[in-house]
Amino acid sequence: MILNYIWIGFLIVAFLMAAGRSLLSGDVTIWSDIMNASFSQASFAFEVSLGLTGVLTLWMGIMKVGERAGAINAMARLISPLFSRLFPGIPKDHPAMGAIFMNVSANMLGLDNAATPMGLRAMQEMQSLNRDKQTATDAMIMFLVLNSSGLCLIPVSIMMYRAQGGATNPSDIFLPILIATSIATLVGLFALCLKQRIRIDRVILSWLGGIALMVAGVAWLFSRMDAEAAQKWSTFAANFILFSVIIGFLIAAMRKRLRVYDVFIEGAKEGFSTAIGIIPYLVAILVAIGMFRASGALDIFTGWVESLVAWLGGDTRWVGALPTMLMKPLSGSGSCAMMLDVMQTHGADAFVSKLAGAVRGSTDTTFYILAVYFGSVGISRTRYAAGYALLADITGAVAAVFVSYLFFG
Repeated sequence: MILNYIWIGFLIVAFLMAAGRSLLSGDVTIWSDIMNASFSQASFAFEVSLGLTGVLTLWMGIMKVGERAGAINAMARLISPLFSRLFPGIPKDHPAMGAIFMNVSANMLGLDNAATPMGLRAMQEMQSLNRDKQTATDAMIMFLVLNSSGLCLIPVSIMMYRAQGGATNPSDIFLPILIATSIATLVGLFALCLKQRIRIDRVILSWLGGIALMVAGVAWLFSRMDAEAAQKWSTFAANFILFSVIIGFLIAAMRKRLRVYDVFIEGAKEGFSTAIGIIPYLVAILVAIGMFRASGALDIFTGWVESLVAWLGGDTRWVGALPTMLMKPLSGSGSCAMMLDVMQTHGADAFVSKLAGAVRGSTDTTFYILAVYFGSVGISRTRYAAGYALLADITGAVAAVFVSYLFFG
């Protein structure tokens, strides 16, 4: 329901902004800009879906092999003490548990191309347990918020952008991102536990404590490396683990004497149909975002905030990263463009440039995730998913600001 109102709100605000600019300043070209944005975003949505087709086909095939070989069920048993509490509506030995584990693991390693197919597989498994096929379950919402909070141990792409922008130390953003995204994930998770009346017992606390120790260990390890070494070894670790999972699936399948190639093809066909089904949902949300942005509403809001902060006597340096904050839940490519624009304008080593990088790494692209994941299983009533996902987004952005001031002054 919230997503429905947000989508309508984007379009109405864009129309009112265009009407105001035409009446007050005689700008009639704004209508062309908005409609051109709608056409380009519709094409972009199709291109995104088309780009996902190959990746989905590959990973849905691999997931099918792992499922038939029993490897995914083994993963489900491994993490069942935690996930059986966070996802009480899913049986402990259900394949959804293994798919959720693999998705979360891939996200933590920064492997977006692998995480999305695994996440879609998890949604399909959860949908098989759903009695009302058009309404999101509590488990789906928990899963979506965990994805939206975007916990990532190794933000390789942002460090790479900073290196390309000429940053003196591209990896100096690593610790602020790790802290901000961890805070966003914990707040989103605990808020949903309260909403869904999930008791936070010693098992949940011990697992989360273990994850916190792992995050601290990774932070300590990479803080001792220079930028080149950090990028090299983080990329190696992520891809080595991923390829090892593939080989593990194949070995398990061969031990069961499965016709591995035929099983892969069966799963790959499901990946193709899933990619096609996503298109309408992506077109809807990306077109609305594009029209909202083209109307100039985002720029005007940023100007108001800067004026207000200055009037209150606050430090306005962080306001330069506000477009990145506002664009992050709406568009991954848009927030990336905002971050790069800040770096180009102020220099990669400026405070606002580092803050923009921390903000972009603090959470994931909420509305893209909602559109793709819910769209893949035909969910139209998303209940409170958008609200709690945005809570994680806001928390991550605020945490990024405070941590950036702490680290960079």
